[in-house]
Amino acid sequence: MKGGEDMLKWLLTGGLIPPMLLLVGVFFLVYLKGYPWRAPRRMLTALRDGGGGKTSSFRAMMLALAGTLGVGNIVGVANAISIGGAGAVFWMWLSALFAMLLKYVEILLAVSHRRTDKKGGFFGGAVYYIRDCFLSRRWGRLAAVVPVIFAVLMVVDALSMGCVIQVRAVGETLEEVVGIPTVYSGVLLVMLTLPLLARGTKGISALTEYLVPIMSVGYIILSVVVLILRRDALGSVLLSICRDAFAPESAVGGVSGFLLSRALRVGTMRGLLSNEGGCGTAPTAHAAADAKSPAHQGVWGIFEVFADTIVLCTATALVILVSGVDTTSGGVMTTVNAYSSVLGGFASWFFSVAVFCFGYATLLCWGSYGMESVRFLSKKKRWRALYMLVFGLCVLFGVRGAPEAIWNIADFSIAAMTAINLCVLLLLRREVREETLGFVEKAPQECKNICKMHTDGGF
Repeated sequence: MKGGEDMLKWLLTGGLIPPMLLLVGVFFLVYLKGYPWRAPRRMLTALRDGGGGKTSSFRAMMLALAGTLGVGNIVGVANAISIGGAGAVFWMWLSALFAMLLKYVEILLAVSHRRTDKKGGFFGGAVYYIRDCFLSRRWGRLAAVVPVIFAVLMVVDALSMGCVIQVRAVGETLEEVVGIPTVYSGVLLVMLTLPLLARGTKGISALTEYLVPIMSVGYIILSVVVLILRRDALGSVLLSICRDAFAPESAVGGVSGFLLSRALRVGTMRGLLSNEGGCGTAPTAHAAADAKSPAHQGVWGIFEVFADTIVLCTATALVILVSGVDTTSGGVMTTVNAYSSVLGGFASWFFSVAVFCFGYATLLCWGSYGMESVRFLSKKKRWRALYMLVFGLCVLFGVRGAPEAIWNIADFSIAAMTAINLCVLLLLRREVREETLGFVEKAPQECKNICKMHTDGGF
């Protein structure tokens, strides 16, 4: 009975996601003939041209990056090391390489299948290309059901991972370091978050465009200082990451051992929690960009994963491991203690500000993701008002605690969204290849000439 419960939990919390990401990532690498990796100059050109209009490519990417920063970089990394050991970091790296390509694909599709509002602005996300995919194949029932399921899962994830887990990290840090009671932190976050959610995505993206780069640079500088001071331990830490990555917790060996390794599963799921590659969440932010073409905006998704996982998550992981602090708890204080043990009390105060900024930015981003999903499910404003009320209550609840059940709910919802999204990406593979080859082989056209303009027909 115990073995059956463990297997069910393994499946529900993402046990099949690592091999799915691996297989779909390899498929697109071959199917797209190595592009866009084979065209580095073309990718750099796309990054240099951040676009214009009401929402530039850079601003849309900053909003999406705000959603991936925070708990994934701070609590998620500490939690991954606590459960899966140093080897979990290796699988974060590997999952990021495939996540880059998968995020490119899903963002490309989101821009191609987005809608326009009454004011001429863009909006969209995975739910729209999922529905278009099934409608184009005349699978009416799937077109009516699957996007709704995906939108509901998005709302659940916004309330669990995007809200409760985020604010718990903020509340715990401010209480432990600064001495601010969690109830005050919760009230402050509610007052700062709900007004911006009421304004919509544009107001949020205007803030994150400046907040995300500033806090990211400060975090990187602090991490580099720690690694320089503990450079003697860096070599042994890197060795342990590679060595522990292939140590399965309970498997016979060979392929089964590889796929059942706790370090593999936890590292991949926490990497997903951080970079969100392949799960269909970030396309909601990128769909609003005034990009030259869908592929142009997809390249910004590649950079997003690189900045989030390869740079920021790696910085956090290396600091935790070289500091030698106890990683048993896997909470936010594990990361705080890692920095402060090397840099002293100053680091705790600086980190408190960083945790607040990261958590607040992620809270705003995921709040907008949930709001867009509610808008897809119903056009009636009262449902959006109800969502904002529930979101505010989750903020107040989250600062007081985030039990393991919340982590399991977050893992389940993001795993289910990833499974749905990966299947749809495969179904739309021809569209992705056509757009990608056009991006690298001929001059780009204006986005309005390439994108498929659909009428808004939400539920």
